[in-house]
Amino acid sequence: MKRLTKYTSLTAALAAAGLLTATPVLAQKALTIVSWGGAYTKSQLEAYHKPYTAKTGIKINSADYNGGLAEVRAQVEAGNVTWDAVDLELSDVVLGCDEGLLETIDPAILPPAPDGTPAAKDFVSGALHECAVGTIVWSTVYAYDTTKYPGKKPATMADFFNTKAFPGKRGMRKGPKPNLEFALIGDGVPVDKVYETLSTPEGVDRAFAALDRIKDEVIWWEAGAQPPQMLADGEVAMTTAYNGRLFNAIFTEKKPFEIVWDGQVWDLDLWGIPRGSKNLKQTLDFVKFSTDTQRLADQAKWISYGPVRKSSLPLVASDMQPHMPTYTENFKNALQNNFEWWADHQDEMNERFAAWLAK
Repeated sequence: MKRLTKYTSLTAALAAAGLLTATPVLAQKALTIVSWGGAYTKSQLEAYHKPYTAKTGIKINSADYNGGLAEVRAQVEAGNVTWDAVDLELSDVVLGCDEGLLETIDPAILPPAPDGTPAAKDFVSGALHECAVGTIVWSTVYAYDTTKYPGKKPATMADFFNTKAFPGKRGMRKGPKPNLEFALIGDGVPVDKVYETLSTPEGVDRAFAALDRIKDEVIWWEAGAQPPQMLADGEVAMTTAYNGRLFNAIFTEKKPFEIVWDGQVWDLDLWGIPRGSKNLKQTLDFVKFSTDTQRLADQAKWISYGPVRKSSLPLVASDMQPHMPTYTENFKNALQNNFEWWADHQDEMNERFAAWLAK
């Protein structure tokens, strides 16, 4: 009792002196979490950031970028890392890990599924990497403005490249990925032969030749929020886009768009931590929290990206599942992004694409 009285008196004295606050010590810290913006970041804010702040008192500063490793590389090489966790595509995780740009993450720290299944067995294949932890399955698809095609509707990837049957401007991401894959699929290459074809000089030439045929009709986009807006503004008649951004435009903003799933290129996004993070312990805690079963299922309430934990899938509402890339009907002619191929060829393809674009 004497000890308790002494402790209470000390606490009161410190509080009177302004040395104690009612908020946790952790609340004095903040994490900078970097992602792709728009509806996708909103889904993370609602499912991850707000609940984490409510639980820990740690503020989350959300920042946007357009992908790639350039900014991560610059921070790490300068020894001035200001980003704590970054939402990365799998090919960038592989490359960034090989270059020593990312911290390693032991999957043993991740929470098990509710039934006790270890995280290593609960995550889908490829979603756990020595330098990252997966969050979503997403895909790049294309969509068209239904008001532009009152008769026959585009239905295949070949239709995207057929400007005679389906006239109008096209929107495409400004870069080789996944345009090379789309070009080959649109040119008749089966999805299971795409990377085999791209691994030959003739195959790369074929992809660029297919892009050549529509180049004059293409308007290039860089940020994920752009293609739905380009469609809405009538700037393009159809565009490639991230499936979740299109879902938001169609079902939240009630836009007259239709997604074409044929030839979709699906991928994984993962949390990576730039090497030299000043808040490594707290960032790892955020990664653990945001990739548990419930949080990944919660994100699917806000956007149509599939959770990477098997235990999360039963928690996803049935009316959302048909809008997921992995839904059976949507997945009939899908191609998984070959992260190893891109890790090996990205610099080369970036250079060739830039030269081709400049012609």
